[in-house]
Amino acid sequence: MSADRRACPDCERPDFPSSRREFLKVAGAAAVAAVSPRLLFAEDKPAANPPETLAKQLYDSLSETQRKLVCFDWDYQDPQRGLLRTRISNNWQITAQNIKSDFYTADQQALARGIFEGIIQPSWQERVDKQLKDDTGGKDWGQEQSLAIFGKPGEKFEFVMTGRHMTLRCDGNSTEHVAFGGPIFYGHAASGFHEKPGHPGNVYWEQALEANKVFEMLDGKQREKALLPKAPTDAEEHKVGFQGISGLLPGIPLADLSSDQKEQVQTTLAKLLEPYRQVDQEEVRKCLETQGGLDKCSLAFYADKDLGEDKIWDVWRLEGPSLVWYFRGVPHVHVWVNVADDASVKLNA
Repeated sequence: MSADRRACPDCERPDFPSSRREFLKVAGAAAVAAVSPRLLFAEDKPAANPPETLAKQLYDSLSETQRKLVCFDWDYQDPQRGLLRTRISNNWQITAQNIKSDFYTADQQALARGIFEGIIQPSWQERVDKQLKDDTGGKDWGQEQSLAIFGKPGEKFEFVMTGRHMTLRCDGNSTEHVAFGGPIFYGHAASGFHEKPGHPGNVYWEQALEANKVFEMLDGKQREKALLPKAPTDAEEHKVGFQGISGLLPGIPLADLSSDQKEQVQTTLAKLLEPYRQVDQEEVRKCLETQGGLDKCSLAFYADKDLGEDKIWDVWRLEGPSLVWYFRGVPHVHVWVNVADDASVKLNA
């Protein structure tokens, strides 16, 4: 699995910081306690503390040396990567210091884990942990993920956790107009770079199955509108900026669907939101309502990337004036998500 991951041409465009040498120079000077083998997991995680509260506790616990490497001004611009606070990528880390390393104390690692578990629904925690382990050659959570903090928790801030197939955020609604604190990314290569038809073991494939139920309900003319011949190219797929109310959205307008078809789209949306905490789910729905609801959105399926030629469409896209949920299941699952209540919000990807 590890060798396969290294050979992955799709994820071998890593966007990692160049500060690992800097970390090695300063880590010895950091006043950081040795890491205890015992970390805080589900059985004794902080009760009822939202991720934003834990992010402030983590920020307050950081030494000056640690803050220099993982904390940034709100609008910090990286010379090579631009505005990091609004960036997503399929394989990247904003900072070089992995969470499960002696850069962080055991308590700090536990707080980071608590933030992670607070963003993900408990029913999904095991599945997301499996995804991260599969995608890092069998490594535990935190060994190839890092964190960054923009601004100051308790005031205007954003906490971002990044790694292969993961960009997660929490912000206490500091970031205006957007859901999830900004664009997010998730994915899974459950059985290697090239997954088989049906994506065995892929924790996110059920989302595509739910979307395909919508396609199955469409009549012939509707399918002609919904099924497009060619998916976005590699250069285009990560560009999930908003088209706005006057944009030409791909696929079939959801306003044209029947009531039972629309109900299945709602079921699909619920499946997409299912891994995330309730407050984020509600924020997505509020953003969607502000832009006119699902009737202002479209749904597209792409025919050219059909694993096994089974007509269970592996690549599809739900899009609205200020919503993009792009699921690309070939050669393995990559999903780009960008949701706001205002189409003028810009994306740095």
